[in-house]
Amino acid sequence: MSYAIEMENLRVSIFEKEILKGINLKVPEGTITALMGPSGSGKTTLLRVVNRLIDLIEGVKVSGTVKVFGKSIMDMDVYDVRRMSSMVFQMPNPFPHMSIYDNVVIGARINGVIKSKKEMDELAKWALEKAMLWDEVKGRLKDPPWRLSGGQQQRLCLARALALKPRLLLLDEPTANIDPVNTLKIEEALRNIRKEEGITIFMVTHMPQQAIRLADYTVMMYDGKVVEGGPTEEIAINPKHEVTKRFLRGEV
Repeated sequence: MSYAIEMENLRVSIFEKEILKGINLKVPEGTITALMGPSGSGKTTLLRVVNRLIDLIEGVKVSGTVKVFGKSIMDMDVYDVRRMSSMVFQMPNPFPHMSIYDNVVIGARINGVIKSKKEMDELAKWALEKAMLWDEVKGRLKDPPWRLSGGQQQRLCLARALALKPRLLLLDEPTANIDPVNTLKIEEALRNIRKEEGITIFMVTHMPQQAIRLADYTVMMYDGKVVEGGPTEEIAINPKHEVTKRFLRGEV
């Protein structure tokens, strides 16, 4: 089995406060893996390590080994790391001063993924289709993103991430702040992206039912540590750790 992410004894501290406490984790390539756990477990920090957004935090110290597709992220150019692993955050964050169209293609344009207007048009359509947004915006691509609903804005952010043609998609609770209709559309989009494009998806979710609907594998975190992991069906039916059992019951 090949792995999109491999972590060995990963430790992260911020101003001497230890956030991640010796993480050992493997995310199989071409799968959807859900990362769950109570608030404050270190899930977002873990995601930020993978594409080195953690580098931007003052007072941070990182030790251990993190590999993405077999390469140490510390031996790679940071921009190459981020091109390989796009991230979508909990709150929709489209660029308000840009059109819907420009929001999608800006990253690909800056990173040299595309050059001609025809290529940009094709990429914008492809990414918006993959995010299940094309039919809703194809007649108003010049509109600003604030004319979209919150759920549509989040799907726009997903399209923007996909336009970079990443091998790895990092999602930090992408449906936490949107309505049920848009949640289902994003979930369907993620299933199709994994199936049709082969992109590995590593996502934080607070909803066990979402993990059951989407994820091939589930990892449970608590207090900066991985306490349990395995096939989602196995975790859901026969959780072994007490924290996992309580989380699935909605008690933590």
